[in-house]
Amino acid sequence: MKEDNRNLLLAIVMSVVVLLGWQFFYGVPQMEKQKQAAQQAQSQQAPAASGSTPVPGTPGQPAGSAVPGTAALQQIGTREQALAASARVKIDTPKIAGSLSLTGARIDDVSLKAYRETVDPKSANIVLLSPIGGPNAYYSDFGWVAAPGTTVALPNATTVWTADNQTLTPAKPVTLSWDNGQGLIFKRAISVDDNAMFTIRDEVENKGGAAVTLFPYGQIVRQGKPTTLGYYVLHEGLVGNLGEQGLQEYTYDKLDKEPLLSPGTTGKSWKDAVGGFVGITDKYWAAAVIPDQQRKYEGRYSAVQTATGHTYQADFLGEGVAVAPGATASSNARLFAGAKEVAAIDGYEKNLGIKRFELLIDWGWFYFITKPLFFVLDWIYKHVGNFGVAILLVTVLLKFLFFPLANKSYASMAKMKALQPEMTAIRERHADDKMKQQQALMELYKTQKINPVAGCWPVLLQIPVFFALYKILFITIEMRHAPFFGWIHDLAAPDPTNLFNLFGALPFTPPAMLHLGLWPIIMGVTMFIQMKMNPEPPDPVQKMMFTWMPVFFTFLLGSFPAGLVIYWSWNNLLSVIQQGYIMRKHGVKIELFDNLKGMFGKKPAAAGGAPNPANSNKK
Repeated sequence: MKEDNRNLLLAIVMSVVVLLGWQFFYGVPQMEKQKQAAQQAQSQQAPAASGSTPVPGTPGQPAGSAVPGTAALQQIGTREQALAASARVKIDTPKIAGSLSLTGARIDDVSLKAYRETVDPKSANIVLLSPIGGPNAYYSDFGWVAAPGTTVALPNATTVWTADNQTLTPAKPVTLSWDNGQGLIFKRAISVDDNAMFTIRDEVENKGGAAVTLFPYGQIVRQGKPTTLGYYVLHEGLVGNLGEQGLQEYTYDKLDKEPLLSPGTTGKSWKDAVGGFVGITDKYWAAAVIPDQQRKYEGRYSAVQTATGHTYQADFLGEGVAVAPGATASSNARLFAGAKEVAAIDGYEKNLGIKRFELLIDWGWFYFITKPLFFVLDWIYKHVGNFGVAILLVTVLLKFLFFPLANKSYASMAKMKALQPEMTAIRERHADDKMKQQQALMELYKTQKINPVAGCWPVLLQIPVFFALYKILFITIEMRHAPFFGWIHDLAAPDPTNLFNLFGALPFTPPAMLHLGLWPIIMGVTMFIQMKMNPEPPDPVQKMMFTWMPVFFTFLLGSFPAGLVIYWSWNNLLSVIQQGYIMRKHGVKIELFDNLKGMFGKKPAAAGGAPNPANSNKK
C-alpha cells in the first residue's frame, strides 16, 4: 500500500467515523419529523391542571407539596375562549404582545411579533405562553407562601386582582392589588422592557396585629408534554443555572424518571443557590424566572404525572421574610419570556447581573469555538446583510488563518507523491521484512523532512469548525429563516429542492430518505474533484471507497442545514484551488484530468507505469 494513499485513506476514514458518529449521537433534522412535530403540537390537547406552588420544606425534606387553594382548573375550550374567561391587562412591547390574567395574576399570553411559524410573512406569529383553560397551557406566576403549619390567606390561582391601568408597556407599568380581608394587603408592580423581560416587585403590607413570615416564589408551569425534535445537539426541556450548582439541564423524559419529591411529583431540587435562573426552553424561545441575585433560594424542577397528562414546572423559593405589624416587606424577581436572541440574552446577563444567563442558549460542549464563531458570523452579517455570504467569507478567513499549517500539509503530501518511486523500491526490496521496510521508510521521511500523517490535518481542521457551524445553524434564532440566494430561503433548513422529483418538475414529494437537493449535489461534485486530484490507489478496495465516498457524503448531507452544505461546498472548492497551487509549486503532477479520462476511457500510460511523477512535471 502506498504511503500517501494510506494517509489519505486515514483522513477519509476519520472523517466518515466522525460524521457518522455525529449523525448517530446528534441526529440530523429531517423535514418529515419536523412536520409531524408541528402537526402534533397543533393537535395536542393537554389537560389543564395547575402547577404546585412551592412551599418551604421541613428540615431534611424537600419542598414540593401543593398549597391549599391551587385547585386544578379544567379546560374550557380553545385558547381564545380561555383568554376570554378572565379580565385581562394588555401587554404591548416592540417585541412581544399579549396579556396577563387578573385571575391569579398570571402572565399567560405572550406572542412574538418578530417571528412567524414559517418563512411565509403572512403566517401566524409564534405563540409562546398560553392560558389555563386552553390547550397546552404555559404560563408564569409569582407570589408568597406561608411557613408550614400556619394559616394565612394568600393570593392563589383563583384570586382576582385589581389593576391600576389596562395596558402594560415599557413606558407604563401596572400595579395589581389584593386585600385578604385579614390585615394583609398585597401589591404587585409589573414592568416590562422593550424586549421580553418583565420585572416583578411583590409587596405585602401588614395591617394586622400579628407578625407573619412569608416566602417569595416564582414559577414557570407547562401543562402537557410538548413535542420535541429529540436531537442530542439541542436541549429542550428544563434549564437553569443555580448558583454554585451551575448549569442544570433536564429533558422532560429525564425529569419523569427522577425520584419523588412528593406523592405523584417527581423532580430535583437544589438548596442555598445564589444567582442564576430556572426555566423551560424550546429550540428558539424560552421562559425563565429569575430570583433576586443577591439572596439565597431553592431551585426546583418537577413533573406531576396523572392519568390525564403531565405538568412540568421550574420554580424558585426564596428565603423567608418576616412582616411585623405595621411593616411592609417586598421581594424582587424577573421573568424572561421571548426569543433567545444572543445580543438580548448576553445584554441581560451583563446589565442586570443575571449569573450565566447566556446558558439559556445551548452553546454545547464546543462553547469556546461555537460562540466566538457566531460573533464573527454576526459581525460580518451586519456589514453584508446576508448570513450565507457571511458563511462564505468566514470560510475564506479560516483558510487564511490555517494557511501556514495547510500549506505544510499539502507540501508534505506533494513530497510524498514525488517520492513514490523510492517508496515503491523500498517496499519491493524489503517485501519479506516489514520491520526493515518501516525503518527504511521512516529514514526516508526523516531525510526528506516530511511528515507521513501531515496530509490528515486539512481534513481534521475542518471537523471542529464543521461541528461549531452546525450547532450555530441549528440552535441560534438569528439563523432561523435566514435566506441566501435563489431557492435557499432558510439556511437553518435543508435545501428544499430534490433531484428525485426533478427539482420540482414532477408533482410529488419523495420520502425523507431520498431527499437530495441541488446544494448537496454541488457539495458532492466539489468533493469528487478534490479526491480526483490525487493518484488513484492501486488497491481495488481503496479505489472503490474513493469512488463512492462523494456519493455517500452527498446523501449524508442531503438533510443537513443548507448553510452547512454551502460551507462544505465552498470549503472544498477553496481546498481544490489551494491544493492545486501547492502541487504545481512543488512540481507534482495534478492527477485530476488523467483520473477523469481513466473513468470514461483508456487510462493514460503514465497512470499504471513506474515513471517518477515528480520528474514528469519538472520545469
